[in-house]
Amino acid sequence: MESVHLIVGLGNPGAAYAQTRHNAGFLLAERLAQRWKWNWAEERKFKARVAKGQQAGRRVLICQPQTFMNLSGETVGAVAGFYQVTPDRVLVAVDDADLPLGEIRLRASGSSGGHHGLESIEQHLASRTFPRLRIGIGRREGAREITDFVLGRFEEAESVSMGKVLDRASDQVECWVDGGIEKAMNRFNGVIDSTNEKKK
Repeated sequence: MESVHLIVGLGNPGAAYAQTRHNAGFLLAERLAQRWKWNWAEERKFKARVAKGQQAGRRVLICQPQTFMNLSGETVGAVAGFYQVTPDRVLVAVDDADLPLGEIRLRASGSSGGHHGLESIEQHLASRTFPRLRIGIGRREGAREITDFVLGRFEEAESVSMGKVLDRASDQVECWVDGGIEKAMNRFNGVIDSTNEKKK
């Protein structure tokens, strides 16, 4: 069977959560589908929105779980099982409050870092060896309780920065599909600014 790359953007469904910081993974999934001109379809058996196509000569799926963040693994496990996707070909894009806005970090594996969406996926894949692309959203200085901030919408200046982040993260995902994890990490991890944009 032809190997499949699965790109999962994490977020919460519904208008109340649209364009919030916690939905950074959803935003990246939407940016990729827009870039590749793929159409979304509701896949109720997976509790997901899915876009499918060919990228760099490979079969690729983009998935937005519709289970709410903390149960994302139900969808990811079901999709990965149905399409026989091995964990190393499941890239999960997720917001990270411990990274400043404007920074992205792709890793081949790792811990959940307390992110409940990643915890759920680890449980349902029975593995931590899946790539995770952390998209920095920052946090209020000195704030311990970040729920309201994470579930809040980007301010105008933040939205401009996030647009650049999503473009570069999309480039990184394309590189991962085409060239593998090491190449994608080495070329694109770090802070998005005018200097490393020129390196592309």
